[in-house]
Amino acid sequence: MQMIAGRAYKFGDNVNTDEIIPARYLNSTDPEELGAHCMEDIDKEFVNKVEPGDLIIAGSNFGCGSSREHAPIAIKAAGVSCVIAKTFARIFYRNAINIGLPILECPEAVDGISDGDKVEVDLDSGTIRNITTGREFKAKPFPPFMRDIIESGGLINYAKRKVTAGKD
Repeated sequence: MQMIAGRAYKFGDNVNTDEIIPARYLNSTDPEELGAHCMEDIDKEFVNKVEPGDLIIAGSNFGCGSSREHAPIAIKAAGVSCVIAKTFARIFYRNAINIGLPILECPEAVDGISDGDKVEVDLDSGTIRNITTGREFKAKPFPPFMRDIIESGGLINYAKRKVTAGKD
């Protein structure tokens, strides 16, 4: 069972990939460099406040815009352990899974979590608990193969593991 716990950082609707990682940093593919600039055009202090394990809570259409993987890489490298949104842009959703960043769609949780709340997520069951208020929400959990991709750290690591397992 994979549990995630941290502080919530709340953002609104239509947060696009250029707001997640400004285009001026896209000449780098270094996760650490991308993470150092995550969300800086929305909240200049985000990377100074976020701690490993914290979560982003967002409205609808999170990750709209560019199809590059830089945005979910920046989020993960900044220390964010999970993104919960009302909805995700389709390409962002796939890119997040491909790089091993857990994301959950749960409009009720987004409405029931405030900036700064302590949140706990059980990825196996899809249960989201707002520790601050005691409220509990249910997101659709990932199917086993997607959980395996996330737990492997992304699609490339998952594929390498599968190839290596096949050589035994």
